[in-house]
Amino acid sequence: MSIIWNRVCIIVALLSGAIPSSLCQPAMHSERLELVHGKPFVMVLVNGKGPFRFVIDTGTSGGAFVTPELAGILGLSAVGQARLSDPSKQSVQSVPIVMIQSLEVAGFEFKDIKARVHDLSKGEGSYQGLLGFSLFRDCLLTLDFPNRELTLATGSLLPDGEHSVLSFRMPYGIPIVNLRIGGMPIDAQIDSGGDGLLLPDRLAARLKFASDPAEFGNGESLSTRFQIRGARLEPNVEVGDYFFKRPFVEIGGAFPMANLGSSPMQAFAVTFDQKNRLVRFKASQKALSLSAPPTPIQLLNGPSELPRDPSLVPVD
Repeated sequence: MSIIWNRVCIIVALLSGAIPSSLCQPAMHSERLELVHGKPFVMVLVNGKGPFRFVIDTGTSGGAFVTPELAGILGLSAVGQARLSDPSKQSVQSVPIVMIQSLEVAGFEFKDIKARVHDLSKGEGSYQGLLGFSLFRDCLLTLDFPNRELTLATGSLLPDGEHSVLSFRMPYGIPIVNLRIGGMPIDAQIDSGGDGLLLPDRLAARLKFASDPAEFGNGESLSTRFQIRGARLEPNVEVGDYFFKRPFVEIGGAFPMANLGSSPMQAFAVTFDQKNRLVRFKASQKALSLSAPPTPIQLLNGPSELPRDPSLVPVD
């Protein structure tokens, strides 16, 4: 059965204006993570009201997204416009920007956040917003998937000798790390809003698979549609000192680099230090597995409802 996946890779032009204050207060606080199909959700207070359900998406560089419904409920007025597009840049949408005076997550308050107003997927159930990677630029952000816990703290991330601490770069405002497939280095974005381990076609053509990649579904961005294939790799995929043994991967032609989504992240507590461009992966064992996910029909409420990879990066 062919299932349409709506892989929307959103690109936003950051507009000039006041810099939002997102400095974490000197404290450490944890909150329960709700995992729905592997993706992390938290409850958030917006301008002192709520709580509302938001997804945390490290593959999104913007501070926050809210649905039109939430913007209406809270009476958030537009203060500007943002341009949204997919990686092809063939289609550009203009959406309102609203100012959020206070956004409270896990006991930390972020002030003066410019949020984009856009419809969000209903494939993960009902939620009202999205928290992007740049919101946490002054914090140590830990997504502990095994223990279903979010932690925000101040300080710096240091190598501990036991777990993999990797450097990352942020050319588009999202974390990109160096992984290895069979010893070959590759760039991959760390995307808690994505699904599996996704490889672009041109990279997959250089790799050896245990069997021929087979059709897995269809992808759709704002302006392009493409086929998604899936197969089990012959070589291992290394994440620092950890490795996925012959993992199942997805292959899609619309993405320029590999995408480490929420399924492979389930094995780790992942801590991001944006100031020092470091990320720590912590797992209970070195050898990990990554099997084929459930069929897309089990993940979606209907065709074209799940923004597969809602990455926000500057258009210019």
